[in-house]
Amino acid sequence: MSAFTSHGGRLADARALYGGDDWIDLSTGISPFTWPGGDHLAVDWRHLPDPHDLAAMEAMAAACFGVHPDHLCTLPGSEAGLRLVGRMLDMPGRWLVPSYRTHGEIFAQGAPMRAGEEPPREAMALLLANPNNPDGRILPPARLLQWLDRLEDAGGWLIVDEAYADAVPACSLAGMVGDERRLILLRSFGKFFGLAGVRLGFLLGPRAVVAQVRRMMGEWPVSAAAIAFGTAAYRDRNWIDETVVTLEEQAAKLDGVLARHGLQGHGGCPLFRLVEVDDGLALFDRLARRSILTRPFDEDRRWLRLGLPADAAALARLDQALADV
Repeated sequence: MSAFTSHGGRLADARALYGGDDWIDLSTGISPFTWPGGDHLAVDWRHLPDPHDLAAMEAMAAACFGVHPDHLCTLPGSEAGLRLVGRMLDMPGRWLVPSYRTHGEIFAQGAPMRAGEEPPREAMALLLANPNNPDGRILPPARLLQWLDRLEDAGGWLIVDEAYADAVPACSLAGMVGDERRLILLRSFGKFFGLAGVRLGFLLGPRAVVAQVRRMMGEWPVSAAAIAFGTAAYRDRNWIDETVVTLEEQAAKLDGVLARHGLQGHGGCPLFRLVEVDDGLALFDRLARRSILTRPFDEDRRWLRLGLPADAAALARLDQALADV
């Protein structure tokens, strides 16, 4: 079972271990509602990405996030931005746990910080995800701004991984980004738009930080295909707004199914729910034997994360599987 607890596992691994073809993959936090416009995009693979096209995409993304384009630059995924920021700031770090394993890897020195703690009054970089993964925790923007004030007074920085914020727009601090604030945000394209393979993300921050990241990333930070996907998808405001509503509705239905079987879905991010049981690995195994892949964790064997089923049929299969176990 280590392939699933250490790295999340893959559907191919599950098929090899358990057999079967008709699998439902609930192991990720990626939206099951894929942006539909990608099938109609034309990408010119003969030339390097056009800087004007890159600027146009950044303008579309910035408008969606609520920030001026001067305060945003493109990345090949938000994780790349986190690793760059850790090197650039060159100061001790604290990272709010539980969260991504990556968060503890980007600082040369530092220590984890529990959610109930307050940031120390010293020059340090505090990194957290909001909404968080795997527990879906959402910290109110007002609280984060208090932490930002405290960090700035000490010469520190607040770094917020907002990879899931498109699904919960009200939690974002994008409107607070500016040259006078020691605030850096990371955004992800693939999770909300259901297109993780595009490998597209953004850094939002003071113009001096953005300029430094641009120099480090070079003239072509992402492919022409990523630029085409990003430009068209961020322009599709109606789909974005409708999908935010749909995700909330589907998450409520998932909560109902879990509750019917005595399980409480934790978290405020509609793309997944975390449940705590006596033995998360045992529940993972029983669902996998019914061709439903979920996400267990080495950090806490009581945890099991379930992504959002894509449709009523998938939700009904989960309902029946939970009844069987």
